[in-house]
Amino acid sequence: MKRIVILGGGTGGTMMANMLAKKLSPHEAEITLVSNSPRHQYQPGWLYVPFGWQEATSLHRPLKGLLRKNVRLRIDEVTSLDHVSKTLKLASGKALPYDYLIISTGSHVHPELVPGLSEGGEHFYTEAAALRLHEKLEDFQGGTILVGVGGLPYKCPVAPLEFTFLLDDYLRRRGIRQKTTLRYTFPINACFTIPTVATLAERMLNEKGIEIETFFNLEEIDLEKKIATSLEGSSFPFDLAVFVPPHRGAEFLWGHPIADQDGWVDVSRTTLQSKVAPDIWAIGDTTNLPISKAGSTAHFEGPVVAAHVVAAVRGKAVEPGHAEYDGHVMCFLEAGEDKASLLDFNYSGPPHPKEPTTLVHYEKLLFNQAYWHLVPTALV
Repeated sequence: MKRIVILGGGTGGTMMANMLAKKLSPHEAEITLVSNSPRHQYQPGWLYVPFGWQEATSLHRPLKGLLRKNVRLRIDEVTSLDHVSKTLKLASGKALPYDYLIISTGSHVHPELVPGLSEGGEHFYTEAAALRLHEKLEDFQGGTILVGVGGLPYKCPVAPLEFTFLLDDYLRRRGIRQKTTLRYTFPINACFTIPTVATLAERMLNEKGIEIETFFNLEEIDLEKKIATSLEGSSFPFDLAVFVPPHRGAEFLWGHPIADQDGWVDVSRTTLQSKVAPDIWAIGDTTNLPISKAGSTAHFEGPVVAAHVVAAVRGKAVEPGHAEYDGHVMCFLEAGEDKASLLDFNYSGPPHPKEPTTLVHYEKLLFNQAYWHLVPTALV
């Protein structure tokens, strides 16, 4: 019997555990999922919480209830990985050996990496932060709001744009948009990293009267003076600053031989297999692949990783149709006013988003509800 260990109870980890449990019998493999939390969170939902359009309590469920019966759940924190001896050390002090390891530990926010961001900036990438921002927005009566990114890469790349469009909508519904200056900032010389998306987004920002400042790499937030300064030397005053914090991989991966200094695991772009340790795969946010750090990425990577792990367990060739991952990513772009667009792309072709429509917006809302029954349970 082979020992398969999966790290992370998010979309990628939960889905992988269920996929493998469905494909492999208990006689072939013992499957253990290690998570630092007993809750599974639907992180895309945090986007709606600041506006009061989503209850935070509905965005998490017990992880155990999402797993197949032949998956062992272990609530613990990984503190180190020895890829030579194939052993994990846990915060409980115990050691966990494996034959095959799948890393799906995601990406984590570190606002402390930008001076003043923890004290002077808001974000919506955790439950606590989204609820705090909701209180700030409810108290807001007008002024200047800065929205931006504290560093690349970060998960859900379109989220800052989505937040800005939804914020514009929220302020209009409250009747205080005319009292508010909205300024959207971005680290490169465009409002988004993909040119085809940037073209659409820039036009939409302009139509909504939202000011755009590109080449704005956040260096510091001065809470006392309420000024945000960039590495390029530009600075803007604010009454409310909402910046996506810098993201890093799991701490036990920082500078690890299988990853870079920020904890992004170095993997093959087609098989998701570690370039250093052939018995390790990584999935979702935690890879170093040049694609979106998003739940849909893990969803499309999952069948490929599962096929390779099953083949390794059985000592057979990878099943046809799932030998290679093509970089497929799909995500929604909320545009405000009950409209949204869809981004669908892969390694070989960029997205070509269409004009936002009401239909796509409601498809997004429907997916938010269907997620629990389809994605982590590996039914799609």
